[in-house]
Amino acid sequence: MTDRSYTIIGAGAIGGTVAHAMAHAGVKVTLVDTDAAHVAAIRTGGLRIRAVDGTDDTVRVPAYTTADYPADAEPIDIAVIATKSQHTRDAARWIAPRLAGDGRVVSLQNGVNEPVIAEVVGADRVISAFVNIFSDFLEPGVVSFGGTGALSVGMPDGSAPDRHALDVAVDFRAYGPVTASANVAGYRFAKRGFGGILGLTSVVDAPMAEVVDGNRDLAAAVARESTEVAVRAGVVLENFDAYEPYAFRADASEAAREAALDRLVRYLAGQPKDRSGGFRDIAVRRRPLERGLVDDGYAALAAEHGVDTRMSRTVGVMLGEISSGERSFSPDNLKELRTLLG
Repeated sequence: MTDRSYTIIGAGAIGGTVAHAMAHAGVKVTLVDTDAAHVAAIRTGGLRIRAVDGTDDTVRVPAYTTADYPADAEPIDIAVIATKSQHTRDAARWIAPRLAGDGRVVSLQNGVNEPVIAEVVGADRVISAFVNIFSDFLEPGVVSFGGTGALSVGMPDGSAPDRHALDVAVDFRAYGPVTASANVAGYRFAKRGFGGILGLTSVVDAPMAEVVDGNRDLAAAVARESTEVAVRAGVVLENFDAYEPYAFRADASEAAREAALDRLVRYLAGQPKDRSGGFRDIAVRRRPLERGLVDDGYAALAAEHGVDTRMSRTVGVMLGEISSGERSFSPDNLKELRTLLG
């Protein structure tokens, strides 16, 4: 139990999963979301996490839309932004006038969004987090549990976690094995490779583990690009879950690479969800893929160090075309990607 309270903006897959776990542990949590139907369902039936066997675990938490949030509510102690990256600025602007004097804002998102948040609330009030949670928004009020994944909390500038970040890490541990780290950026950079592999699995309608296992050459090629950029640029990468980024560096042995792919295939095969979040965004939720707000300098860094990133760029283009209806999910996409192998 803690006397800290959390207001989570974005009650979808990530925000809903962490909110549910903290509320279960007795942490005071309030949810805010722009989806009125989702908020109404939480108010009526609670926030439900659906397990693999189809059973629901429900917690009761206050939930509001941004429009009906009480004007007389207490100042927000810790705000957690768990929206898609493209909605970060709107979330930060909503938070700013409601944040307590010593309040903090945690970016529990994909991508690098802290600079945008800092522009609105001040750099000294922002906490970073790396997240790799395999959950899905199923329907209003219901989030599926996709298996515990890595979560790390730290400072945007890479300094040692301060007392606020350490406290957030403690409270987030209601969800699972959360770490406090001075290298959140290293986790995020490593996730480029893992995210590239997940993107590869999303150009076809097939289980992730099956796609990776049947296309090991493509999976290794996608991961190699970001790992090689990091190696040449001196970026320190972090292992997380079953992903070992350095096993995909250009001079790694075949044995090391294959062992890393074995671990990854086993991990993906053991996940309750067998499709990526990107695949579900396109195929199920019919919405655009998440897009970043900040140029984190990756393309320039790759060019500076002479790393060809055409494989991951092509995967991104394909996913965009599938999302817009110009391309279909198809094994032909994998064949096209294989033509890029040297």
